[in-house]
Amino acid sequence: MSTAIKDVPIVALRALDELWFQVSGTLCNLECSHCFISCSPKNDSFGHLSFETVQAALEESVPLGVKEYYFTGGEPFLNKEIVPILEETLRYGPATVLTNGTILKQEWLERLRTAEDCSGYTLEFRVSIDGPSPEINDPIRGERTFERAMQGVEKLVNAGFLPIITMTRTWGDEEDQKILSEFKNVLANHGYSRPRLKILPRLKIGAEAERSCGYSQTERVTQELMADYDKSQLVCNHSRIVSDRGVHVCPILLDAPDSILGDTLEEAMQPFALRHGACFTCYLYGSICTNASSTTRE
Repeated sequence: MSTAIKDVPIVALRALDELWFQVSGTLCNLECSHCFISCSPKNDSFGHLSFETVQAALEESVPLGVKEYYFTGGEPFLNKEIVPILEETLRYGPATVLTNGTILKQEWLERLRTAEDCSGYTLEFRVSIDGPSPEINDPIRGERTFERAMQGVEKLVNAGFLPIITMTRTWGDEEDQKILSEFKNVLANHGYSRPRLKILPRLKIGAEAERSCGYSQTERVTQELMADYDKSQLVCNHSRIVSDRGVHVCPILLDAPDSILGDTLEEAMQPFALRHGACFTCYLYGSICTNASSTTRE
């Protein structure tokens, strides 16, 4: 065994706090140039999850202590069962759906508004818009996507939701405050006066690796780096994700062959070796996938 292999830290699942669902597989109505799993209108490498599959996982999750549920893709609202799936999930716990906001329908939001009002749990929406203007967003997400996403934000706000707006950083770190300030003004002009914003780092895999570059061999987590590190910052320490292929360690490494840890949640409650470049990004920023604010480790 080489020194490099020996130096790979292993992270145990402390508790299964969050359960994710790759509910629309890799199918998306957009084809973003930075997508870390290369989702597109033609990518069917991962399939949709059925209502029955999600319901079975929800039942399995209860004795395991899951506290909240996340739904991602692809674009989750391309799954024709997403509204009843979210309605069902709100019987079990709080839910978050990650969407690009461009295909939301009023009748869906009305049903989900009613579902949340009748539930003891919250329903969150995270809308991906990569900058406060079409000039920044559209070259990455496609023509007129900024306009369409902002229309989706207006629909969510009018339905009584306060979406989290997530942006993948394609600008210099020093511009963060300027971008956030500009976005707050833009959102206020669209009726969202109490915006919730989250900047995400680029994940240099999938389409992003082709757009810019992949991870270098030095961008890896080592045993030395993990000394005195708060492992709860890593999603693999407290989450797993269900796809149509099985249960994976995290939403980011979906395409990695070693990400599948089992066919059931219980089988997937095993440790994972942080051998991937994307693990280094999680190490640096923490809380990338969940709704918590990301922080940078200096």
